Amino acid sequence: MERTIQKRLSVGGSCGGGSWVTVDVYGDPDAPGLVVVPGVMSDASLWARVAVAVAVDAWPSVAVVNRRGRTPSGPLTGFYSMRTEVEDLGVVLDELDELGGARALFGWSYGGLIALLSADERPVRQVIAYEPVMAPFGRHALPDLEAAEEAGDWDRSVEIVNRRISGFSAAHVEELRADRPTWEALRRLSGPLRAELGALNALRPPEALARRAGQVDLIIGQLNRGADPYGTSFDDVRRRLAPAAEAHAEIHELAGQGHLGHIEAPTELARLLNSLAAA
Repeated sequence: MERTIQKRLSVGGSCGGGSWVTVDVYGDPDAPGLVVVPGVMSDASLWARVAVAVAVDAWPSVAVVNRRGRTPSGPLTGFYSMRTEVEDLGVVLDELDELGGARALFGWSYGGLIALLSADERPVRQVIAYEPVMAPFGRHALPDLEAAEEAGDWDRSVEIVNRRISGFSAAHVEELRADRPTWEALRRLSGPLRAELGALNALRPPEALARRAGQVDLIIGQLNRGADPYGTSFDDVRRRLAPAAEAHAEIHELAGQGHLGHIEAPTELARLLNSLAAA
């Protein structure tokens, strides 16, 4: 499907400060569909290929949230926390309710946790989370990320997230560095990384997640089953689903993929999302 509109919404709330987020809507903006919440080191543009590949008969619309801290959305602001993200998503969902509404929330990584936290506070028909993460994910890298941010060394920030957090090889990082457009995009996206990872680790792990979700579908890349850091964090999140959510939860495996299915296999990921569309 094609992108139809881009909306800009003012956000602030009790602790988020004045900022704004943009939402890219694909398909019929008046029809209820899928709301996508990207994680760190990602923005709405990196989810365009997935949104385009989603079938209209499964999801009549796809709304991709460009969270604060990435262009063309506004800054994180000084009061940033996980509560900020949940409140921002609430603003988006309220706006979509004025149109066709949302049939499901889909979050990737950090965005998966945001979606699950949101389903604690408002009824959500369906939550789909691809390798959601929770504390103490990446905590060990925070001092180095803070030093890199203070020095404005965004190359170092990209190296830290890929090597010390994601666990990729040095050769993989050099391949990324050789692709200048990709490396520049990663440098730009690393700007809010330290604050986002700090907010994630400042949140005490909830006793239960997705209390008000009708259905929870968890996605894990086949390559990350049981493996640090994403597979083990996925297992931590799964164990903290509210009893009612856990009773209706299903786990789905994205074959041959790890954490970056939206980049490395967007068509396959879209096909899986199509299959998860509730009747």
